[in-house]
Amino acid sequence: MSAHQRGTELDLSWISKVQVNQPAVLRRAEQIQARRPVKKEWQAAWLLKAVTFIDLTTLSGDDTSSNVQRLCYKAKYPIREDLLKALNMHGKGITTAAVCVYPARVCDAVRALKAAGCDIPVASVATGFPAGQTHLKTRLEEIRLAVEAGATEIDVVINRTLVLTGQWEALYDEIRQFRKACGEAHLKTILATGELGSLTNVYKASMVAMMAGSDFIKTSTGKETVNATFPVAIVMLRAIRDFFWKTGNKIGFKPAGGIRSAKDSLAWLSLIKEELGDEWLKPELFRIGASTLLADIERQIYHHVTGRYAAYHDLSMS
Repeated sequence: MSAHQRGTELDLSWISKVQVNQPAVLRRAEQIQARRPVKKEWQAAWLLKAVTFIDLTTLSGDDTSSNVQRLCYKAKYPIREDLLKALNMHGKGITTAAVCVYPARVCDAVRALKAAGCDIPVASVATGFPAGQTHLKTRLEEIRLAVEAGATEIDVVINRTLVLTGQWEALYDEIRQFRKACGEAHLKTILATGELGSLTNVYKASMVAMMAGSDFIKTSTGKETVNATFPVAIVMLRAIRDFFWKTGNKIGFKPAGGIRSAKDSLAWLSLIKEELGDEWLKPELFRIGASTLLADIERQIYHHVTGRYAAYHDLSMS
């Protein structure tokens, strides 16, 4: 287990002095949004790369074993085989990075992926997702149950109250307990940035989450009013960079919520490449949390191959 997984016992008094330069962050975000899209001939390759970063997600109150099974099938076969053949990418093992479900659906996902003969990881949300307002004991038990059911990645939500009231030591201690409950499973810590009040709080929460042993920091649950935005991402990515410079540990980043179009996904890949470099552009260090994004990527690839847009019935649904 690496140092960041064990958690780093550090003095947190410096956290209260941190300030983020908001105008500079907003200027940088505008630059990214003004960027031209990737050239046509490279677009299909980048979109296929984006597929391999997706945590294909279903987090609905009406989830059933059958729709989880469909999700898992789509995770294994994200793009139609004839389209992959046309791009000379057939048989290259293109799958999504993981599937992400509620704890009660982990068994269904594990079973479906095993039946499909693939080793795509199962991620589970936990710790009172999405609000994080249940008792700590219950939240820790939820992690343990998800891991016992076969989840190898746990997407936890933090208690936003601890950030809004500046209780950084308490936040650190809580995430340390999440880390311990995960055991060998990867810990992805959701900051719910739309509810943290300021970009400065986003930076502080990012640093505390990494110091406490998170393998990934994630923007949002996808259930907040404001989810993944470029200003928030820039702050989180700079925190990841600062943490790497200080400790030598590479922490992953996962934007989630509101990333629906192929064009959006390319902008996120470009942002990671510019802020952290190519070494972060792999599923071990970058994920996109999404439920509908894959369908649009497949539509764009269909258009690239055939020259026309797909009718509703042309592409299978996840």
